[in-house]
Amino acid sequence: MYAIFKNGGKQYKVKEGDIVLLDKMGKESKEVVEISEVLALCEEDDIKIGTPFVEGAKVEVEVINEGRAKKITIYKKRRRKDSKLKKGFRREFTRVKVTKIAA
Repeated sequence: MYAIFKNGGKQYKVKEGDIVLLDKMGKESKEVVEISEVLALCEEDDIKIGTPFVEGAKVEVEVINEGRAKKITIYKKRRRKDSKLKKGFRREFTRVKVTKIAA
């Protein structure tokens, strides 16, 4: 059984027991969060696709921790113009574990 849900403008395909990095939620460790924006749900051969969400479907996740990813360097250079730009970015995330997928 797997589910596809939406969080922070992105879609995630998960099974029970998976660990996923979501956008920062500001939750405490060991806290249980319920996600109801389930786009599709698959149980063996039975696939339910929502319009846009599957009614009554929920994904329960348990917060493990919050953190920041490795730094990504963005560097732009335009040749022969003496124009360059260097920026850095670190994504803040919440690491969660999928505990239950309910139809």
